[in-house]
Amino acid sequence: MATFQIEGGHSLKGEIVPQGAKNEALQILCAVLLTDDEVIIENIPDIRDVNKLITILGNLGVKIQKLGKGRYSFISDQLHLDYLESELFKEEGSSLRGSIMIVGPLLAKYGKGYIPRPGGDKIGRRRLDTHFEGFIKLGAKFRYNKEERFYGVEAPKGLKGAYMLLEEASVTGTANIVMAAVLAKGKTTIYNAACEPYIQQLCKMLVSMGAHIEGIGSNLLKIEGVEKLTGCTHRILPDMIEIGSWIGLAAMTKSELTIKDVSWDNLGLIPTTFRKLGITVKKKGDDLYIPAHKNGYEVQSFIDGSIMNISDAPWPGFTPDLLSIMLVVATQARGSVLIHQKMFESRLFFVDKLIDMGAKIILCDPHRATIIGHDFQSTLKATTMTSPDIRAGISLLIAALSAKGTSTIHNIEQIDRGYEDIDGRLRAIGAKITRV
Repeated sequence: MATFQIEGGHSLKGEIVPQGAKNEALQILCAVLLTDDEVIIENIPDIRDVNKLITILGNLGVKIQKLGKGRYSFISDQLHLDYLESELFKEEGSSLRGSIMIVGPLLAKYGKGYIPRPGGDKIGRRRLDTHFEGFIKLGAKFRYNKEERFYGVEAPKGLKGAYMLLEEASVTGTANIVMAAVLAKGKTTIYNAACEPYIQQLCKMLVSMGAHIEGIGSNLLKIEGVEKLTGCTHRILPDMIEIGSWIGLAAMTKSELTIKDVSWDNLGLIPTTFRKLGITVKKKGDDLYIPAHKNGYEVQSFIDGSIMNISDAPWPGFTPDLLSIMLVVATQARGSVLIHQKMFESRLFFVDKLIDMGAKIILCDPHRATIIGHDFQSTLKATTMTSPDIRAGISLLIAALSAKGTSTIHNIEQIDRGYEDIDGRLRAIGAKITRV
């Protein structure tokens, strides 16, 4: 188990280029299974979760060639489908939640798809019902081996288009169903579909491969199935969660940072929400600039003067992946704020580490925390902690970089799952961080 040692209290300065989007990459990589032709993907982040999925694709028989940094070629013309029922796949697939998205393409193209119950972050209950209910509506038969915790769907006669109203706007569920529907016979209508930029990117890629999809960017998708898809070249967006992490880091360490080529049109409410905490976020072309907040930052209040409430919601609402960052940043704000995490019931359970560092936080219940900001009158104190998941891990790292003294963070493999060369990139802008 690797560890970070962080000497906090230093201001940083410089430019940062965001990595490719983790959540988009996991979807796009699964889509290469839909065609026998070559698919070239650019801006793939070099992170643990994505590399795990590339390994799974290789073991499945996909021919993979690295063409350059973040640029790969994939050819899926000769797959080893028996791998799906192997012990190796049960081990590899269960350690990566994103592996669930190979099921839709395999079901559509080969009439069957299997997956062990996937792992991922320990942030609360994350159901798979949306995925499998969608497959069943398309005509697949579902089976579940309870002893081996192994899911399967089969459609030997192919899939047929159908109307479906999703119970929840699941991003991975929508992606999986869309990838199955593009090769189904007839028309599929998906209402209450997720419409995040990642889903939009997946749909645009599929269209470039020959799929017929209407309503991209909305929660109502209409898909006319085709018999075959062709190859394409696709570039992954910059990771908006990482961009938000850099904004939070700049504010907490009173640093002047420029984040390059952020794809502003795909950031949604992220800049606006940070401004609610009093953080200056400036647009310079397609770059995002944060000045050094030498005098701190003050939380806004609502028009009626009530306490600021920041909560998550499905896109185009504020992404739940950044609420942990907002919570940490609020600990040094001028004023108070209520953070309301609606979508996952265990994601706020890292606040005890921040309280140990001196933060003033009231954990109201599993979903809500009230933060009374220090206004930098009292710095956080260095401590030893363990990263429970990706987003809590980066939040604790930001807290440590702002704290007085040297902090230790264990289990940093969780951070590596979502952030490429995080310590090297931090050192490049002046951070005192060592990987042990």
